[in-house]
Formats: sequence, C-alpha cells, structure tokens
Amino acid sequence: MSNGKTRYVQVGLGSRSGMYTKAITQTYPDHAELVGLCDRNRGRMELVSGKLEAPVPMYGPDAFDRMLAETRPDVVVVTSMDVTHSDYILRAMELGCDVITEKPMTTDDARCRSILQTAAATGRSVRVTFNYRYSPPREQMKEMLAAGTIGEVLSVDFAWMLDTRHGADYFRRWHGERANSGSLLVHKATHHFDLVNWWLGDRPEEVFCHGSRKYYTPQHADAMGLSDRSERCLDCPAKDRCRFHLDLAGNAGLKSLYLDHEHEDGYFRDRCVFGDRIDIWDTMSVSVRYRRGALLNYMLHAYSPVEGYRIAFNGTKGRIEHVCCENTYISGDGTIPGELQRGNTTITLIPEFAQPQAIEVRTGKGGHGGGDPKLLDDLFLPTPGADPLGQRASQADGAYSILIGVAAAKSIDAGSAVHIPQLLQGVPLME
Repeated sequence: MSNGKTRYVQVGLGSRSGMYTKAITQTYPDHAELVGLCDRNRGRMELVSGKLEAPVPMYGPDAFDRMLAETRPDVVVVTSMDVTHSDYILRAMELGCDVITEKPMTTDDARCRSILQTAAATGRSVRVTFNYRYSPPREQMKEMLAAGTIGEVLSVDFAWMLDTRHGADYFRRWHGERANSGSLLVHKATHHFDLVNWWLGDRPEEVFCHGSRKYYTPQHADAMGLSDRSERCLDCPAKDRCRFHLDLAGNAGLKSLYLDHEHEDGYFRDRCVFGDRIDIWDTMSVSVRYRRGALLNYMLHAYSPVEGYRIAFNGTKGRIEHVCCENTYISGDGTIPGELQRGNTTITLIPEFAQPQAIEVRTGKGGHGGGDPKLLDDLFLPTPGADPLGQRASQADGAYSILIGVAAAKSIDAGSAVHIPQLLQGVPLME
C-alpha cells in the first residue's frame, strides 16, 4: 500500500473492465489507486487512460511481469479474454499479488487445478466477482433457504433465458469459440451454477449434459433469406434484412472501444452470429447431483424472446418459486446489464399443505439487479464488514462454478456423466 491506499493494476480493457476502472479512480479514490493498465490493444489502453484524471503507465501483455515490478501493485484485476485469465492470475500470485478476477475464473479443469495449486503454494487470494450473489432478490432467496423455510432442498428446476439481443451477442464475439470461452456452459452459466451452489450451501458431485446448436447456424440464416451474408456486420450486403445486424459505427460506445481500434489487434466485435467459426451450443440441458443428494435440472437457451430466469426449489416442507425478468442488452452499448424489470420479478412461497404466498421482493439500483454496487463496496472498501451470507467468492467457489460447466461440456463430448472430484484430481480447494 502507498499512502494507505491499495494499489491496483488492470489487465484486459474490454467493456466489462470499465466498472472496475471507475470504481478505483472515481468511487473509492480515498482507498484505492490505479497504477497500471495492460492490454494487447494500445489504442484501447490510450482511450481508457485518456479518460483518467491522471494518466497511468500502459503495458502490453508481454510486459506483464515488468508492469508488476515497476508499479508494485497489491492487487491485479483480471478482465481479459476468459482463456487468458489463468495466465495473469497465476503470474500475479507467483509475484506476490492478490487477484480480483471476472467470472469465469478460467475455462478448463487443468487451468483450474493450476490456480488452486498456486493459491495454496503462495498463500495469495483470488476473489471471483459473482455480482449476482449481491442483488437483493437473490439475497432474499439465500436467506429463505438458509432459514429452512422449505426444509431440506431435494431438487431444483432452473431455466435461464438469453434473448435474441443479448444471447446473439455471444455468438458474434470471441465467446462463440470454445477455445476462448469454454462455451456458454462456462462463460455464462458459471454465474448460474455459482448461484445454485451458494443458495444450497453445497458442492456438485456429478454432471450429465445434452447440448445442441440449431438456432445460430448457417442453415437457419439461409432459411431467413440471408445467404448473401458476409463475415461481419459492418460490410454485410444483407444487413438491411438481418434482425441481428449490429451497427458498430452507429453506436458511440462500441465504436470508440472496438471499431476505432480494431486495426491494432484484428478483433472484429461484429462478426456474423451464424458464422462457420462458431463451435459453442445455443441450447443446453444439464443435470447435476450434489454432495448432500439434491438434484439440479438446468436449461440455458440463447435465443429466447424474453430475458431472465425461472427457478424453483422443492423441499421437505414446501416449494419456493422465483421468476426474474431482466432488461435486454448488448455488452458495451451503454445499457445497464441485468437491470431488473420492476414488477416482473417475483418470489412465491408454497408451504406444504398450504396456499401459495407472494413474498414482497426487495429491489436495488445498479447493474445486475443492484448487485454491482454492493459487490464493489465489498471489493474496494478497506473495512467491508461482516459476510453473514457468505457472498465473498473465493477460488474454491470459482472452481466449483466452472467445473460444473467444464464437466457438462465434457459430458456432451463423451455422452456420459462426469464426476467433478475426478476433475480436481485431489488438488486442495482451500475452502
């Protein structure tokens, strides 16, 4: 620390990183100090640095070690492409830094084991930013389940819908390739699996999954009369007929962050959602058995007409149903992600042998249903206070959330169930 402030560097400066930059430099400047930026795109770094009150040193990925040596940070904030998370997490811990990382912690079981082993060897910490844990309705669900309102939970039915604005956005970005993201079972569903793990206070044991890609396909595009489409939206001859067209040039935020700097790294933010390069699934059905015996049935749809989720917990004393509708958005377009639609989020308690009871739902302001501001307080205030609901997610929480998705993808490939303890191979979790 310098002058009583915690020193931070950031690596990866895409759309999600701005939340942390703003928090460090504007919301918590009395406690936090940004001392370095790292990204493969020099133009994007200059854009971010130029908005700061005082510019900070900038480094390319090859100079990551030098950045840590020269800026002497206490904490490294990792918001780079998913598959690269582990590279920076591992090196940061080896060089004496703690880590805050966006979800998912990493993308496969081998990288996950390396992070856990390095954390155990170095004694450094990894905080995974599961902001959904902090939103008021999800806190309510945790409190009700922890209080035994419906007794022991025996089964969970969970369906998450990504609509054709938000869901499609994963297929036009780098997320559409498993090598980068581990698929939506890892990149997106890590949020959802973590919620269930946290709500149940339990650990997953066995996973089976079916997956398909039938919507975001070249065949579907042809059927919609888009056979003349091109690789990206910017110069696509079918853009006036395509409902999935993304106008990078016409959106100030996306233009300044991506289009203006794509010549630096060759990353096209507006690639065709029906492209041949895509190898992730758009429909996934997952079955999970937990350590204490609860069963989870989970569905993820990436092409729904609505955005949000439905979940029901079935217990020995009744049932809790929770429905949440969210605003639809494209990452980086200025819309607040996960903002709850007022009046369309409900919690219903159905006690055994009794009538259903509508529970008044708590609300909050800010991204991810009010979760982002509370998460940031917990990350950047020097004395964040007690954690009675266990919302602070460690590397163990990060591991279990991604390992369900990793196991699910392996299950699709193999056509058989996958046991999570086998993926851990005895590596300590430091729970």
